[in-house]
Amino acid sequence: MTVRAGEPFDLARTAAEVAALLTAPLPAAGPTVAEGDPDTGEWRATTGEGFRAVPLWESGAEGDDGDDEDDPDEAEEAAEARLDALVAELDTRWGPHHRVAVHVALLLKEEGAPVPPLFDALLAEDCYGDLAAWGPLPGDRWVGVSVGRSDGDAPLVMAAVVSDRPITAPPPPAWL
Repeated sequence: MTVRAGEPFDLARTAAEVAALLTAPLPAAGPTVAEGDPDTGEWRATTGEGFRAVPLWESGAEGDDGDDEDDPDEAEEAAEARLDALVAELDTRWGPHHRVAVHVALLLKEEGAPVPPLFDALLAEDCYGDLAAWGPLPGDRWVGVSVGRSDGDAPLVMAAVVSDRPITAPPPPAWL
């Protein structure tokens, strides 16, 4: 669960929050730290060496078109439509995005192999969706957004990440 639980999706707010990440402070070094709400423990942000990840939206808000459906496929389609709208809006601001696969990082993690900290942070919060990414942007920043969930019973989470390094998928292992 995230601090966004219960909030309806708002494209303008979400796009503004992603754009604001371009000026977010990023630690130059140090460990990856997940921040939770002090009262509930729900995920609020994760910071690590050169990056920050935040939740933007979580499925399940009352009246949030399709997310209170019993059919997980319909909820996933509605979430993907929200992400597509956000990506289209950000494409108008920053130009075409590129896709960054997250599944290689998941396979590496499942095998106990090292995973880049940015991807490890996303996977720790069940953000398994591929990223739509832009960069370099002003301030030599890269930004990515995704939506996904760990399994069919978990809520869908839309997240954003900003990095002072290029956002690229880890190389696949030789056994893949």
